[in-house]
Amino acid sequence: MSTKTLSTEAETRLMNFFNNTIDPKGMAKAIRQVNYVLALGALRQHETLQNEIDNLQNSFYWLNELAEVLNPYLDVE
Repeated sequence: MSTKTLSTEAETRLMNFFNNTIDPKGMAKAIRQVNYVLALGALRQHETLQNEIDNLQNSFYWLNELAEVLNPYLDVE
């Protein structure tokens, strides 16, 4: 896990992205949807996804972490 902070340039790009392209809730929903499809494909033993299972597991984790930052969902009781 990285403890580095974002550069001002990266922060500005992120703010512009979420202000002008997609709102955080919409992005979180898209992340969750793609994670669901990819995980389901891996669980069903799709050959292409099986070849990338380690990368898929890592990406799945970090995309969910980003989705939680954008729009907390799993912490809701």
